[in-house]
Parts: sequence; structure tokens; C-alpha cells
Amino acid sequence: MSEPYGVSLHDMEGLPEAERVSAERRFIKELNRALGGADAVVAAYRAWRDACECDASELSASVASLAVKWPKAFEAAQRAGLKNIGESEAHFELHLTPQSALAD
Repeated sequence: MSEPYGVSLHDMEGLPEAERVSAERRFIKELNRALGGADAVVAAYRAWRDACECDASELSASVASLAVKWPKAFEAAQRAGLKNIGESEAHFELHLTPQSALAD
């Protein structure tokens, strides 16, 4: 079974492929750890995205509760992924796999 999301490292030109893949794996591992697994990552990401696109009064308590977890978890995953790579403008982008995107 494939994961419900993937990530890609951007703005890190010249990084060997093996190091890029390793960084992406560290990012995914930390994000899954912080939020409780891949499905929870997708749920928190969707909640955060929904919260960004509407007024706070339009959010249910459960969506709001999930949404506030996203920034801290994403930042921790970013730090873990970029560990030992050095200072740069590099960043990770999360993308939902087609199966997950269809559930939107």
C-alpha cells in the first residue's frame, strides 16, 4: 500500500540524490512521529489548509484542534530533514497522493 502523501526537497541544488532522499525520509519520519502516522499527517494538513482558507468562526472544534498542530510538527520535520545539510533556502513541500487528494 502506498503512502497517502509524499514530500519533495526544494532549493537545494547540488545535493547528491542519496542525500536528498535521506533528507526527505527524515522529514517524513519526523512528521509521522509528531502527528501519529501518515493518515494523521494528511488529516492535520487538510485541517490547516482549511483553516487558512476560511474564517475561524467557520471551523469546527475538531478541525481547529488539528490545524493548530500542523505548524509545529512541520517545523520539527523541516529541522529533522535538513539536519547536517547546512544553512540554505531549502524547504520541503508536502503533496497528497492521488488517492488522498480524491478524498478532499
